[in-house]
Amino acid sequence: MRKLVVTTFVTMDGVMQAPGGPGEDPSGGFSYEGWVVPHFDEALGEQMNEWFVGAEDFLLGRTTYDIFYASWPKMISDDPVSQGLNFKKKHVASRTRTSVEWETAELLKGDAAEAIRTLKAADGGELQVHGSAGLIQTLLAEDLIDELRLIVFPITLGQGKRLFGEGTVPRTWRLSAHTVSSTGVMMCTYERAGEVETGNAAPE
Repeated sequence: MRKLVVTTFVTMDGVMQAPGGPGEDPSGGFSYEGWVVPHFDEALGEQMNEWFVGAEDFLLGRTTYDIFYASWPKMISDDPVSQGLNFKKKHVASRTRTSVEWETAELLKGDAAEAIRTLKAADGGELQVHGSAGLIQTLLAEDLIDELRLIVFPITLGQGKRLFGEGTVPRTWRLSAHTVSSTGVMMCTYERAGEVETGNAAPE
């Protein structure tokens, strides 16, 4: 059994849409594309490189696949992110695509949740998800995520696609690692910890 890891940039109010720049994903009239750029520093870059090195392959939604395919093949370098995205396998979940152009990509066949369970059941290293807001909703609803790596930026946007939607399964997560960048970005790793426990804070 291998681990499925979600890594995503997110604002304090949970928005994860179009962090990288103009034209990435303006759907829904989103007007803040590129919101990570002013806060990106060397420490964040080093952490992302370290995480990408640990990936065996990737699981992407259609929109994120399109964004990555439009840019990363033009930026081939020794950088771990470039090496990972360009040369490691990418499994693409899409209800509309019938083919993918990237040589190292393939479409998931049949029911996405069942196909992902099959990928997880195999031996191997991390199956990493980056971006893919819509796909993450399926993964949360199906309780398929083993680890969340949240890069939380010190901004609020009030609009855009959010990380946790209505289908999120109640779950307790354990903070297993965290660092803070020079610009106040929190890089947090959360591992599955079990069911939600409740209590009573009222005086006895």
